[in-house]
Amino acid sequence: MKIRKGDMVKAITGTSRGKTGKVLRVFPKESRVTAEGINLRVKHTRPRRQGQKGQKIEFPAPLHISNVALVCPRCNKVTRVSFSSEGESKRRVCRSCKQAID
Repeated sequence: MKIRKGDMVKAITGTSRGKTGKVLRVFPKESRVTAEGINLRVKHTRPRRQGQKGQKIEFPAPLHISNVALVCPRCNKVTRVSFSSEGESKRRVCRSCKQAID
């Protein structure tokens, strides 16, 4: 996968289109990613104890990895990722500024 935990991503499609956020979790088997502030959902909870009120909890739901694009930390542009191998290490490289992302 080209997107990892801690990367900044921008939503390309959906109701959160144009929003940016930091990746919180990556689900490689499902090809999904969860980012803060993107694809927010509301969960209604019931009161647990007597006298307590119910709540609305807002949480980021996973969205498909094809609906987000990586934002380069160096040039702050939405970019695609290529890989370059330097010896034994394999690094992610921004396609617009040609700098290593890690």
